[in-house]
Amino acid sequence: MTYSWRRNGRRLLKYNQQLFSTFVIKILPMSSFKRSFYKHQDLIYKLLLIVVSAVLIVYFFPKSGKFQYNFQKGFPWSYENLYADEDFAILKSEDALAKERQSMQEQSILYFDYDATAITAAIQKWDSEVPTTFPDTIFTGNQLAQITTYGKGVLKDLFKKGIIVSRLDYNTDRLVYLKEGANVSQIAFGQLKTSEEAISYIENEVRQGAFAGNSSRLLQLFYETVSANTIFNAELTQNALNEELSQISGTRGVVTKGSRIITKGESVDGEVYQKMVSLRAKYESQEFSASRYNWIVFGYTLLVILALIMLMLFIKTYREEVYKNHTKVTFIFFNVLVMVLLTTAVVKFKPNFVYVVPLCILPLIIKAFFDARLGLFTHVIAILLLGFIVPDSFEYFFLQVIAGIVTILSVPELYKRANLFISVGQITLIYLVAYFAFTIIHQGGVEALEWGTFGLFVLTGLATLFVQPLIYIYEKIFGLVSDVSLLELSDTNSKLLKQLADEAPGTFHHSLNVANLSEAAANEIGANAMLVRVGALYHDIGKIGNPTDFTENQATGINSHDDLSPRESARIIIDHVIDGIEIARKNKLPDRVIDFIRTHHGTSTVHYFYMKEKENNEDAAISDFQYPGPLPFSKETAILMMADSVEAASKSLKTPTSTLIDAFVEKIIKKQMDEGQYLNADITFKEIQKIKKVLKKKLNNMYHLRIEYPE
Repeated sequence: MTYSWRRNGRRLLKYNQQLFSTFVIKILPMSSFKRSFYKHQDLIYKLLLIVVSAVLIVYFFPKSGKFQYNFQKGFPWSYENLYADEDFAILKSEDALAKERQSMQEQSILYFDYDATAITAAIQKWDSEVPTTFPDTIFTGNQLAQITTYGKGVLKDLFKKGIIVSRLDYNTDRLVYLKEGANVSQIAFGQLKTSEEAISYIENEVRQGAFAGNSSRLLQLFYETVSANTIFNAELTQNALNEELSQISGTRGVVTKGSRIITKGESVDGEVYQKMVSLRAKYESQEFSASRYNWIVFGYTLLVILALIMLMLFIKTYREEVYKNHTKVTFIFFNVLVMVLLTTAVVKFKPNFVYVVPLCILPLIIKAFFDARLGLFTHVIAILLLGFIVPDSFEYFFLQVIAGIVTILSVPELYKRANLFISVGQITLIYLVAYFAFTIIHQGGVEALEWGTFGLFVLTGLATLFVQPLIYIYEKIFGLVSDVSLLELSDTNSKLLKQLADEAPGTFHHSLNVANLSEAAANEIGANAMLVRVGALYHDIGKIGNPTDFTENQATGINSHDDLSPRESARIIIDHVIDGIEIARKNKLPDRVIDFIRTHHGTSTVHYFYMKEKENNEDAAISDFQYPGPLPFSKETAILMMADSVEAASKSLKTPTSTLIDAFVEKIIKKQMDEGQYLNADITFKEIQKIKKVLKKKLNNMYHLRIEYPE
C-alpha cells in the first residue's frame, strides 16, 4: 500500500511538471523566456517553495501588532524613559484576580431548597402515630392531648430553620438563602441542623421535658417522624457565583496620558511591571485599519521569507547534494512548516501549553535523514520563526535551542532504541532545569513554581518518542532512507542477501569483506559507516543472474569466458551494474543504496579484456570496455570504490606479504585517482590517506600477516 502511495505521488508530480511545461510551451511561446525558464527552473522551484511556505506560515500567524519593547520581570529597563501616549487601564495581575475570585467564592451566598410540606407531613404523622404509640389503656385522653401538643411544638421548632442531611464544608456565619417556592428567606448557615444534630436536639428536649419518663417511646416516634427538609441547590448557587464572578473588573486604576510609566535603568517589577503588561496588552488587542493590518502582514512575510532564505542558502552552501534534490529540500521545508503551524495552533488556543509541542522532533528527523549540522540549523530557523508568536520569546528561544543542542549531541545512533530513551530523558531534564532557573530569576524564590508546567515538559519528552514511527512514515512518503532502515537492510538474513549467498556464494563473501573494509574506513574519516556498509553488501547483487561468469563463483575451475570474445566478456562484466540496479529497484531498495551499485566502478575500464582485445585489434575502442558510471559523488561511494577494488584485486596475490599489500593498495588507489574517479566526491587527500592506512591494516589482518623485520 505504501509503495502504491509513493508511486502515485511520483506520477502526480511528473504530471504536474508536464502540465507546467505545456503551459510554458503553448501559452508562453516566447522562446527566450522558455530558454530562461528551463535554465533557471531549479531556482524558480526553490523560490516558489520559500514563498509558499512563508505565505502559509504568515497566514496562520496571529495578526496583532508586535509590541516594540522587550522586557522581563525583575530586569532593568534598557530603553529611554517611557511616557503614556494616551490613557490606558492597569490590568490586575493573575494572582490578584485569583485572590479576588477566591474571596468571592468564600463569601458568595448559598442557596437551599426549603420544603415546607415536610412540616405538615410530620405533624400529620405525629397525630396519627401518638394513639398507637401511647394506648388509651395506659394513658388518659388528657395525657395523649398533652403529648400530641408537646410533640407538635418540638417539630415546629425543629423544622423552623431547616434540616439538612449532612454538614457541608462552609463557615457557620456564611449567608444562606432558603428558597420556598417563590419566597426566599435569609439565615446563617450555622442555623441549619443536620440530621444528626436534629436527633441530638430531640434527645435533649425529651430527656429534660415533662415526659422524660416515657422518653424511649417518644424518641422512637420522633425518629420515625423527623426527616431532612432542606436540600442544597448547587446549580442555583453556582449560577449566582458565576454572575458575581463575571462582575469582577479586570483593571484597577488608570495611567493618564503624558504620565511617566518607567525610567531608564528602573527595575521592571511590581506596579511598573503590571503597567508594562497592561500597555502591551492594549497595543496587541487594538483594532487596526485595513492599511495598517496589511503592513503588519507584509512585515511578517518579509521576516519569514528572510529566515527561509537563510535556511536555503545554508543548504546550498554546505549541503549541495541536498540542495540539488527537490524532494529533500521540500522535505526539510515541510517539517519546518509542520512544526511552526502546530505550535501556532497551540498558541492560539492554549498559550500555556506551548511547551507541549515536541519541537525537538525536528532536529531528530533532519539528523536521521541527513546530518546533525543541518538538523541543528533547521531547528534554530524554526525557533526564530516561532519567536514572533510565542509568549516570553527569549525564554522560549533559550529553552528550545539548548534542548535542540542536547538532542543533536545525545543521539549519535538513532537506530539504537536505548539512545532515543536516554536522549528523551536528557531533553526533559534540560527543560526542567531551565524552567526552574528562569522562575527563580523572575520571582526570587521557589514559591511561584508551577508544578503543572513540569508535567508539560514531561509530556513533551514522551511525545518526542513519536519520532520513530514518524521516520517510518516519512521514508514511505518521501522515499528517503534513515539509519533505522539501513540497520534492517544490513541483516544478512534478508531475502535478497540470502539469495546472493545461495546463488553466488563467492560474491557474497566478497561483499562481506568489502563491507567490513568500508565500514572501518568510514569510521576513520567520520563518514556514514552504516550507509557504506549497506551499500557494500548490495553493490554486486547484479551478479545473481549469471554468477559463474565471475571468477569468485567459479568453484569448478571452468571459466565461461574462455569461449567468449573479449568484447562479449567485457559486456557481461559491465552489465552486472545495470542488472544490479534493476534487481535493486525490483526489490524496492532505497535510492541511496542504489547509488552504490551505480558508482562502485565509476567509469573505470575492464582492463584485462581491453588489453586482450587490443592483442587482436589495435583500434579497439576503449569506450566499449568502460563502465557507464557515474563517478562516486560522496565520501561513502568513494570509500566503496576503493575497498571493492582493493579487496577484489587482493585475491590475485599468490604470496601476499605486508610490504606487497601496502604497495598494492597504493598502486590501485593511485590509478583510480589518476583516472579522475574521485573528482566528484567530497573527499580530501588527507582522508584518502587515512582510508589507505585502514585498508592496508585490514588486509594484513585478513591474511594474518605480520610486518617484515630486516634480518
